[in-house]
Amino acid sequence: MKRILTTLFVFCLVMPLVAQTFQWRGPKGDGHFNETNLLREWPVEGPELIMTVSGIGGGYSSAIVANETIYVTGRIDTMDCMTAITLDGTIKWQTPFGRSWPKTLPDARGSVTVDDHRAYAISGSGVLSCLNTTDGSIIWTVNVDHQFETEWHLYGVSETPLVVDDKVIVMPGGKKASVVAFDKMTGQLAWQSESFGSARGYASAVLYEYNNLRFILGSTAKHLIALDPETGRTIWSYLHHTVERDRDEPGNGECMTNNPIYKGLEIFISKGYDYPAIMLQMDSTGTTVHEKWLNETLDNHHGGLLLIGDHIYGSNFYHNTKGKWVCLSWKHGEVTYLHDWINKGNIIYADSMMYIYEDRKGYIGLVKPDPEKFDLVSSFQMAQSRGYHWAHLFIHDGVLYVRRGDMIMAYDIRRKDT
Repeated sequence: MKRILTTLFVFCLVMPLVAQTFQWRGPKGDGHFNETNLLREWPVEGPELIMTVSGIGGGYSSAIVANETIYVTGRIDTMDCMTAITLDGTIKWQTPFGRSWPKTLPDARGSVTVDDHRAYAISGSGVLSCLNTTDGSIIWTVNVDHQFETEWHLYGVSETPLVVDDKVIVMPGGKKASVVAFDKMTGQLAWQSESFGSARGYASAVLYEYNNLRFILGSTAKHLIALDPETGRTIWSYLHHTVERDRDEPGNGECMTNNPIYKGLEIFISKGYDYPAIMLQMDSTGTTVHEKWLNETLDNHHGGLLLIGDHIYGSNFYHNTKGKWVCLSWKHGEVTYLHDWINKGNIIYADSMMYIYEDRKGYIGLVKPDPEKFDLVSSFQMAQSRGYHWAHLFIHDGVLYVRRGDMIMAYDIRRKDT
């Protein structure tokens, strides 16, 4: 009995020391949020707007919430700045951490990742920084894209750092390395992968875990790469399927825009611009990969994808300002619906419902997942502000956070009858 009590005492001492990571698109970066007791239907005018904050700088990055604080990046003058905001809307601190992307659509792109008392972000020009969440002071900074000789496409760096174990991982796609890992405490280089000779993509790295397999899924403009998290050794790589085209899009199709999603030994990728979506199948050892099926309909632009049950949900790309909402079967890639609702956009999931944010007029919809039909339950047009409707939605403790341009808006979506 004494030994049991001692063990419990030690566990209680150690447990608070375990860092929790908060990141873009939810705990696993797959669009799923662990929320409960949310509204199943919204008032006609939409859920209650409970907070508006301005002065965060221009950008398309998402707001995230960690340790009762909102974190967001924004471009102010020529610099990407990280801003920390209390839940009642007071700006705690604001710190410039790296040069913004100065060319096409020059506003902040990558979102913040918070691990314990450290916040990580990479600027539009490839400067990775670690900030102290208490006061916004910079703990360390590395000019990743300069160090690894990155080749940029039209839109610079749109990545959100991935924290895994004691490392923070980014993907310069440079001449020296495609994926690199740094010690999350010191910024010292932990490992660098081989270079696949391709430019930067726009997606973020993902941690893949299934049975005894554990990989970093990294990407360049052309490749998906599975890497050993400890050493950066390449397990396998896949060169994206390409098709002949008679028109030029950003990077001529070399623009991986979405995080991959996975289930078991299968991995799904979609990169927009009329390029096929692809289901990949690994062997049982996770050491080889091949194409299982291709789909020409769900070429997701940059709104992210959801896997719910045995179906994939998202929007597709007709051109930069037009797209429809799509559902695919995970198993074979059949289109189960193709629905026209205002425009394409981003998508997340919480408490059995999908939340979609179309990028033309700023309508936000509450959608019941149904593989046979687009089941829109409620919708409203977000409060007025300026800028593109590109920032992905974020939910924390029953509040929906919407970023547009220089502002963040928070909507109360909690059920009041519980």
